Amino acid sequence: MFDGLTSYLDSIRARDPAPRSRWEVLLYPGVWALGLHRVAHWLFGAQLYFLARLVNHFSRMITAIDIHPGATIGRNFFIDHGFTVIGETAEIGDNVTIYQCVTLGGTNPTNGRGGKRHPTLEDNVIIGSGAQIIGPITVGKRARVGANAVVLDDVPEGATMVGLKARSTLVSAEEWVREFIPYGTPCDEPCEEMVGTGIRRIEELQRQMAEMRSELEALKSGEQAPAQRSGTDS
Repeated sequence: MFDGLTSYLDSIRARDPAPRSRWEVLLYPGVWALGLHRVAHWLFGAQLYFLARLVNHFSRMITAIDIHPGATIGRNFFIDHGFTVIGETAEIGDNVTIYQCVTLGGTNPTNGRGGKRHPTLEDNVIIGSGAQIIGPITVGKRARVGANAVVLDDVPEGATMVGLKARSTLVSAEEWVREFIPYGTPCDEPCEEMVGTGIRRIEELQRQMAEMRSELEALKSGEQAPAQRSGTDS
């Protein structure tokens, strides 16, 4: 058990440069939230629902992280900062990292009955702060979801999702290094190409307008010259 805890704390230090020791990591709210969730999840599986909710309630008060006791969570899960919500049927794989203010939310089942309502995050997924991942969708292995993105559809393995509604940047899973990247995957923002095209179009229109002004000035000069000559002759 001690070795498992040590390994878990080391996995967090590998993803967060801030702590100087494992003792600091032990004070992280995400560590406490996960530890208390393990207890609540066991109680939930034993059908001790009230006790499970009681542990969850206490955890939420001291960590500002709300993980439903029914959620299934793998090894080395790291919530960096609080205000995260994880729903009942959410499933989280190994080595997943979530930043603050993330929601793994559910949708109402169309048949009115309970079932899979929340997302599945596969291994090594990173979710940026403020992202909203809604519904019984799957975020593939090694995928990245950018800050404040809204994800409503399945995310391919190795993809990077950004925007509202999130869209893939089409970064191939083999085009970037596989180790943990805490501040996002280097990639081109899809909007940059659109903005660049717009800027080039504006520059072209400005050039055409300048040519039209020059031609207009030339025409005005040509009309004024004969008028001046006729005034001199009279």
